[in-house]
Amino acid sequence: MLAHLSIQNYALINHLAIDFTKGLSIITGETGAGKSILLGALGLVLGNRADLTVLKDTEKKCIIEAYFEIEGYKLQQYFEALDVDYEDTTILRREILPSGKSRAFVNDTPVTLAVLNSLKLKLLDIHSQHQTAQLSDINFQFSIVDALAKNTAKLASFRRGLVKWNGLKKELETFKEEAAKSKEQYEYNFHVYNELEEADLQIGEQAILEEKLDKLNNIEEIKLNLSESLHLSINEEIGIQTQLYALESRLLKIATFSKEYQELSERISSLKIELNDIVVELESSNESLELDPNAIEQLNDRLQLIYRLQKKHSVSSIEELLDLQKSLHTKVNQVEGASDLMAKKEIEIQEVSQKLDEVATLLTQGRNSAIPKLQKKLESLLGDLGMPNAKFEISVTPSTSYNANGKDILHFLFAANKGGNFGELKKVASGGELSRIMLSIKKILSENTKLPTVIFDEIDTGVSGEVSNKIAKIMRDMGKGMQVLTITHLPQIASQGEQHYKVFKGEQNGKTTSNLKLLNYEERVAEIAEMLSGKDFSDSARTHAKELLGDTSSPNF
Repeated sequence: MLAHLSIQNYALINHLAIDFTKGLSIITGETGAGKSILLGALGLVLGNRADLTVLKDTEKKCIIEAYFEIEGYKLQQYFEALDVDYEDTTILRREILPSGKSRAFVNDTPVTLAVLNSLKLKLLDIHSQHQTAQLSDINFQFSIVDALAKNTAKLASFRRGLVKWNGLKKELETFKEEAAKSKEQYEYNFHVYNELEEADLQIGEQAILEEKLDKLNNIEEIKLNLSESLHLSINEEIGIQTQLYALESRLLKIATFSKEYQELSERISSLKIELNDIVVELESSNESLELDPNAIEQLNDRLQLIYRLQKKHSVSSIEELLDLQKSLHTKVNQVEGASDLMAKKEIEIQEVSQKLDEVATLLTQGRNSAIPKLQKKLESLLGDLGMPNAKFEISVTPSTSYNANGKDILHFLFAANKGGNFGELKKVASGGELSRIMLSIKKILSENTKLPTVIFDEIDTGVSGEVSNKIAKIMRDMGKGMQVLTITHLPQIASQGEQHYKVFKGEQNGKTTSNLKLLNYEERVAEIAEMLSGKDFSDSARTHAKELLGDTSSPNF
């Protein structure tokens, strides 16, 4: 509920701080005294847009704070979804700076106006004659029926399932589109993939082939140089091998005389061993070299295949060709396996659809059970409100498609007069009738769901006498389970509030200001007497005012 409202530098208000309590509270005041300003300030703190015209003093900022007691409303998860810190006493603050910039806070955390607008749905419902258009909104009509049907949990379950179903359908459509595009390229992709697969390319293969071919193409020169190298190494007279043997023999003769000579001798021995190994490899290489035209042709053919594939696909390495082969393999498999994958996705959609149908059936059953009670309750309340011939014709018929409220089409028809034709509310009900219908609906909703604070802005316009007493009773009954604030010009309604506030104009520093105060008992008697007969009210008006207040007032006001 709205526990406290603070307004600074807004419209005609310099500074206003007022506390509110649960139950039915009344707000009265002369036309133009500032009741609309109060509602404007509440709208601003709940996310309405504003400009510099709201500043009373254009050199100071406007600050509006609203304290809401929300323990027991089970809004923790809702706050988490909005990424806002939850507090049992939640403070909404809006600041309009002289520069024109606006700032919003929830529990001292900066937020966007979108967050305030989302919270407004859970915290405050301001209803005026202009908002009766909501009665023709199909989602609002469903919410009325579902409140009586106790469908809240089932409807939440259905909507979660519907989100999943829509997501799966979108995935399937996207997959079909991608598969169709892939199929157009399938023949080409399949041909190129097979060509690469048949090539059986290996990483590093190109460098090895190029080296082998280079060796075979220069075999005569290689063989000549290998033979010469062997001659230089093993010739009995001048070969390196012979010279090393002689050098090793000389150093062995003096090795025992010095460690230095010993090390030199060992190093020569190592060179001799290494040279012997080199000679063996030279002999082996020389003997294995043989001109093979067939081998050259095979190497040339293999390299030409690699070069051709690289040029065809504008790449420069086997690694890039293998990456292309992998990508084409995926695309080919997508097309070849598309039917299986689509079949699996359609089965998944069907399973979710079956569950949705089951929940939708439960929703329909609950609605069919609740509708007769709703019609009877509405017609009874409207009878008390001066519409004895008002009739509703509410029904649901099955639909073949899903919507946000299940698989039902809701028909919410109304006839105001006996024997009159039923029609849509917006077409057959007058403004005053719509106001009384909305009041009746709010009364029913207050008994079946947890409504936020409701503010009725002159919903009683155009009624009087016994009807106004019935309106007052309905509001007072609603106030037993929730907070109701009512702006009214009718003394019969004003007398029914547990608290009574008055909006009035004053003057400060030569400027008109608006103020709001909680009336005590005597002030309340005077206010209601003035509502009955004007400013110069008589003693009889005062007496009548006291009679209207009856047991609803006490000297504690």
